[in-house]
Amino acid sequence: SVKANSTLGILRLVAVGSNGFDVVSGGELERVRKASPLAVKRAVFSGVGKTAAEMAQAIKAGILLFNIESNSELERVASVAKQLRKIAPVALRVNPDVSAETHPYISTGLQEHKFGIPIAQARDFYRRAAVLASLRILGVSVHIGSQITDVAPFRAAMDRVAHLVRDLRSDGHSIQYVDAGGGFGIA
Repeated sequence: SVKANSTLGILRLVAVGSNGFDVVSGGELERVRKASPLAVKRAVFSGVGKTAAEMAQAIKAGILLFNIESNSELERVASVAKQLRKIAPVALRVNPDVSAETHPYISTGLQEHKFGIPIAQARDFYRRAAVLASLRILGVSVHIGSQITDVAPFRAAMDRVAHLVRDLRSDGHSIQYVDAGGGFGIA
């Protein structure tokens, strides 16, 4: 996460391996580029506030994936990619309806939370996304929260995501990536 590790020196250290980067803004993507131009190819652009200009910047830079959270965002990235005559690689963020068992302000994986596509609607959403010629559907993203101190919520979420990936592959989607999001809390 570039927002948690934005120092160029740290980003350079991370870029030495084959590690990826999670960015939520054009500024963060630029920090990755400054740290290591080749590392941009391992960047995933997440978050709900992506502007059309940031989408264009990311498409031109050749990022690994956009994590898409809504139909309007999906249509916007498709439109930007079409205008650039490019194909945008995307993963769709699903909401698995799993409690992270963490503080309610940083829990994002229950049905009542506003983040992601309800997992029960995901297959239909992927079908609609697949007809947009300027997109390449490559993954599934999930994020149930932060500062999680027990593996059980991750296990429950990933069990649901694994079932979804099997269904999506049987529907003909070439799912190559699963972004598990979040992270363990530190005592």
